Amino acid sequence: MSVCAQVNMELLHQCFDLGPFHGLCRPHPDDILRPEKPPSVHPSENALEDESAQTIQKIDEESGEQDIRSLEEDVKEEVLFEHLPEPSLSTSTSVAQTHESYEEEKSASEVSLDVIKTSKVSLTIDDEDFRPLYKGASSAFCIQLFCIDDKYETRSLDFMQFVFSLFPHKDFCVISVPHLTPEFVLIQNFTRIVPFNTSILDNDLYVFNRAGLLKSINIRLATTNDVPAVENLIKTLNLSQSILEDFEKYNTARRDPDGTKVQTFVAEVLNQIVGVSIIRDEMDIEYIRSHYNIEDFIYFSHHQREEHGHMFHFVLNPIFQHYTKYFLKEILRLSFKSCLYYLIYPQSREGKFQNPYAHSLTSALHYLVPVRPRRQIVYPLEELGINAPSKEVSKDQPPYALYHTNRKLMLEPKVTINARIVVVGASNVGISFLETLIFCPHLKFNNLTLISIHGLPGRNLMNIGERKFLASDHCFNDKDYALMSLCSWVNVVVGKMIGINRAAKHIILSNEKIVPYDHLILCTGQQYQVPCPTGADITKLLTNREIKKDSKQRYTGQIPSNLFTLNDEEDCLRALKWIKENLIPSEGNVIIYGNTIDVYTTIETLLYLGISGDRIHMVQPPLNSNITCINNYEVENAIDEALLEANVSHYSEAILAQWNDGEDPDPITCASFTTPTKPFKIQCAAFFSFYEKNVDYETFKALNDSCLVYDGRLVIDTTFHTNDITIRAAGPLTKFSNRYYANEWTHSSFSSKEVGFQLAATMLNLFDPTLEPVIEPPGDLDRLIPIYKGAKIKGGLLPGPYYYLHVAKPMIPTPLDVQIAQADFGLQIITGKAKTGDYFRIHINKYQMVETITCLSRKPFPTSNYIALFGQHEQVLNNLCSRHMEGLITDLYSFFAEPWSMAIFHDRFIDLKKELRQILASKEDEELPSMENLVLQIVDEEINLFEKPKKYLQKFFEETIYKSEVEKSILEYLHYNKYHLPMYAWPGII
Repeated sequence: MSVCAQVNMELLHQCFDLGPFHGLCRPHPDDILRPEKPPSVHPSENALEDESAQTIQKIDEESGEQDIRSLEEDVKEEVLFEHLPEPSLSTSTSVAQTHESYEEEKSASEVSLDVIKTSKVSLTIDDEDFRPLYKGASSAFCIQLFCIDDKYETRSLDFMQFVFSLFPHKDFCVISVPHLTPEFVLIQNFTRIVPFNTSILDNDLYVFNRAGLLKSINIRLATTNDVPAVENLIKTLNLSQSILEDFEKYNTARRDPDGTKVQTFVAEVLNQIVGVSIIRDEMDIEYIRSHYNIEDFIYFSHHQREEHGHMFHFVLNPIFQHYTKYFLKEILRLSFKSCLYYLIYPQSREGKFQNPYAHSLTSALHYLVPVRPRRQIVYPLEELGINAPSKEVSKDQPPYALYHTNRKLMLEPKVTINARIVVVGASNVGISFLETLIFCPHLKFNNLTLISIHGLPGRNLMNIGERKFLASDHCFNDKDYALMSLCSWVNVVVGKMIGINRAAKHIILSNEKIVPYDHLILCTGQQYQVPCPTGADITKLLTNREIKKDSKQRYTGQIPSNLFTLNDEEDCLRALKWIKENLIPSEGNVIIYGNTIDVYTTIETLLYLGISGDRIHMVQPPLNSNITCINNYEVENAIDEALLEANVSHYSEAILAQWNDGEDPDPITCASFTTPTKPFKIQCAAFFSFYEKNVDYETFKALNDSCLVYDGRLVIDTTFHTNDITIRAAGPLTKFSNRYYANEWTHSSFSSKEVGFQLAATMLNLFDPTLEPVIEPPGDLDRLIPIYKGAKIKGGLLPGPYYYLHVAKPMIPTPLDVQIAQADFGLQIITGKAKTGDYFRIHINKYQMVETITCLSRKPFPTSNYIALFGQHEQVLNNLCSRHMEGLITDLYSFFAEPWSMAIFHDRFIDLKKELRQILASKEDEELPSMENLVLQIVDEEINLFEKPKKYLQKFFEETIYKSEVEKSILEYLHYNKYHLPMYAWPGII
């Protein structure tokens, strides 16, 4: 080991957030630890803390006011303190004296966020780039070189006792390692420092404090005598009052007012309190088991009810962070618990935090595992009656992200990955990619960064019920974002990419900041663009045929203030605010221009907001093909009649010619259009454009200027790579290389959620040591593009109002009547009529599998249930085809609300199908074939049968062990999931 007292403190202060350790410097009277003039906007006093490391500036400590934080993010703070004064290792003096000055508190989640600024609030934070200024002498030395034989690396920490003795006046030891270097044993005892987003250093920084060498840490139950020490420990924390109140409950009665048992533990070093944790008995076990995949980590039957604990607070001085796992183990041992849970609630829509659920975040979050939420059945409670699930299972409560640990997980190390993975674009593909990475329980990604114009989605800003300006693809909703808690793991940078420096491996943002990367993921997608008028003079009575229309022409003029291109929730919020302030009080018209389904959802939202139909003008440009956005004649007719009934004007095959007769377009007061016959002009107060989606120009320019191959879209191969091995891309932004001869297939044809998952799977092959090495495919197979099988979904609330859902397999768009005319089309089952609002259509393909589902209803329906029908065999659906042929099904809505169907909607039904398939593929006897092999032999005509194949197979199935094994598996499935499926009977229940 080579050590040196010379440390470039200026560079470290520039690149890393060293505030929790007082900049690795001695305290000095002239230190500037916070900005002089804090902004005037203060969120709620009881703000919920989160493990995202937002750049938060501390304000008046004496008054106990809350830190300034972004109103847009679910922000929780970590319990990080200024370093402790140097203790004496040879005496029993106190580890820490009175903390002289606490600087801003930072998170130890291995990320840091820029303060988010959006159009939602008029909040200007001038000190977003503030960096504390430390005038004291350096208190750190560095390790320049370290090498040790593998056989002895577990004794690496033994070096530290000696090297600290060489620097008696230094409190900190630092070491920097390249991002792609795996964590070795020595730095596993260090604390990783959070880098700033704009850090120019290609290394990670780790810090170790002299006091961390102390081995005398003791975990015990707290006593009333510990109150002053705990108060001193947490006095500058935002939720110190909440912690003290819970501590008081423990000291008073050892229970909550509702009778729940409370336990408080303290960590003690040399008679000094350095940590505190408060837990309660977990009383909501049934809800957790039914709503989260907790059984990925534990068997519930192996744990008593009282062995489940809920961790509310966990405070530990960061110089003892390497004892976090030991602290957790001792909590489990002393509390007689086998499982601990930690809940993170989302930010409420008003930009404040949910006070009833606010509690401090644990610095131990990285030692817990995130638990995936489970898809829930939407129960017809009235039809089920007493056979409905218990209220503990079916109750509706605020969603939260769940984290968990247990005795077994405490013994399993996580693989730390410091590679800088930067995702550009908060599209569904990007969110799915990040979700897949953070839910890997054995991996810890320290450097996940999302660059987005509006930050993380899912803040439920609209607050107008089920109505949305934009249609949904049912990949993610606000509840899904709450269940993920991405802000706990992902560093969010608000900005727009305008350049990529491939040589230096960093992204240039519109605010001139740079974000370095090791792996870059481009998921910006496509957006509605400002339409470019043709400039045709309608006074000359020109028609569409006489107009030279270049669909790729980009609008470069001034963008009118009342022109709206809605691409995300922030755009919709801005439009909603403008409508309420300007459009509703006036009598002006609204023009909706475009051919997509978003046109219909926007019209319905405007009608709901109180704008009369005679003020709304729907103008549809000519279609690029003969396929409409709905592609169902009966549904389209019903919607057209609803528009007519609402007095909405409808214009077809109209091309935008001019705004304001060619004069200054801001604001738009009238718009002119040409048609195949005669032109027309409409006076308007607002113009909504859903004309055409394309790649944003700034994004295109950034890609093109960085010499990434772009051919209408960004060109990728089958493993998502661009022509730069460190840059991957996915989603509608991309197209496959021409060498695949598959230009008609793009990621737009598939489910964005599945594409994001597969993108993450290719990345995990680089980082996950538990995965087997990927075998390169043969050269000829490398020319085949991947085909994803997940359903392509769209839906929304259309004029009427009609609740609409369309679920279909990925396919090249084809008119519905052409599909039906195909010889191998299969069967379609339709009940109800679109005009009466009870239309339900299911398409069964030639293999008897559900391939398409279309619903149009006046009443809300269980969307997630119907999506689960996709890909099921019709016989699984209670012999759907035969019952339809016999006229037994008159209403598919009521048919799928019957109790028998609940097991099919269950999230573990797919596991049951796999288990049954495995049973039928197994061999009962070496001399007899398995059911699967027998079917193959019959298909290949290797067996001469004297009876029908189906009858022969049924006889073979019943006479062998397969029937009893299948029945046993189904009954075990129903019994194991009885809390979700109490409507089924099984042997012994009667």
